Amino acid sequence: MTKIETGASVTFRKTMTVAEQGFYTGISGDMDPLHVDRVKAQAAGLADMAVFELAAGSLFSTAMARLSGPGWRIESVSLRFVRPLSVGETLAATATVASTNGVITFDLAGTCGGEKVIEGEARLGRVAADV
Repeated sequence: MTKIETGASVTFRKTMTVAEQGFYTGISGDMDPLHVDRVKAQAAGLADMAVFELAAGSLFSTAMARLSGPGWRIESVSLRFVRPLSVGETLAATATVASTNGVITFDLAGTCGGEKVIEGEARLGRVAADV
């Protein structure tokens, strides 16, 4: 088992794309015009369609998995979206280990161009007690 150190962090960066919007729409069934209609999103003041918040938030799972290794699952996640993200923006999703007392807790911070756009916390627990 890998030793997980408090304070360790991983950042996963990804540019959110139109193709991913389509995939997420298919998975979720969410047809909110701000997420699927560029004209309506721009009329609302966005540069492009709004990225699905949960799709953006899913980038944190990659960062957490890279820190924890196999055998862990998400028990809880709390995210606050400071502002909408637009398709084409690159999100840097950083997970920092806050504690490791039988579970792993993380502080989460998402930035675009150095601006904090998401903040939160998460908790991972073991998939099975004997793992």
